[in-house]
Amino acid sequence: MRASETVCVSPDGTPVRILLLAPSWHRAGPLPTILEGYGAFGEPRIADYYAAALAWAGRGGLFAVACVRGGGEGGEAWHHAGRREHKQRGIDDFIAAAGHLVETGHTTHDRLGAFGASAGGLLAGAAMTQRPELFAAVACTAPLLDMARYELTGLGEHWREEFGSREDPEELGWLLGYSPYHRVVPGIPYPAVLLSAFGEDTRVDPLHARKMAAALQFASGSSRPVLLRHEAGAGHGERGRTGRLSYFADVLAFFAHELGLASITPTEPRGGELP
Repeated sequence: MRASETVCVSPDGTPVRILLLAPSWHRAGPLPTILEGYGAFGEPRIADYYAAALAWAGRGGLFAVACVRGGGEGGEAWHHAGRREHKQRGIDDFIAAAGHLVETGHTTHDRLGAFGASAGGLLAGAAMTQRPELFAAVACTAPLLDMARYELTGLGEHWREEFGSREDPEELGWLLGYSPYHRVVPGIPYPAVLLSAFGEDTRVDPLHARKMAAALQFASGSSRPVLLRHEAGAGHGERGRTGRLSYFADVLAFFAHELGLASITPTEPRGGELP
């Protein structure tokens, strides 16, 4: 594998880092690409062991991680720059990262997917509803998607300092400004979508994924699938090895089918390096 990083520029001029993992045998040309992000609670996305990324790159794809505002990559100031009334900045960063990967030849729009879990699912869902033409496929796992009601279930009431509260008219305006569920528009040709929910999730209620699946299935003007993966007996956090492997196998198979990874035959030389 070959790890590297690049930098894109958000609409307000802010540089945003993108971490890249590519197959070492890749020479040139666009690759099926998964762009992942989180952007909340000051949690950083760092270059670390990630089995799903290794599996994707090992089959010939590019796995990218956008270090958007709201996360902790730039310290607490970076976190505060993408929370509450500034949440749209992190979404703008993610959209800019997607555009950068296409503009620099790493991928094309029809080979680009967005992926996020939990608050990252909110990020990917918001990017999709704001710029659906950028992506061929989107996977949101245990996502927050109805931001007008997120406080009413799960641990939502404890996240008001991160997102804002529906009880305050001004803050409700922030939430509705980017809430993915409220931005679904009938007739728009949305990308292929996989929404994963877990029946025993006590942090993010699975109703977010279920409602979004219904809204997109009704509204989408494209022939691409909108799928709901509901897993009973599983929660939001760490799971057993078998359950985790089954989940990631489904997510990566979805992306492989929609982004054309199955058409790539790895030709990595012995030793894993280019001659």
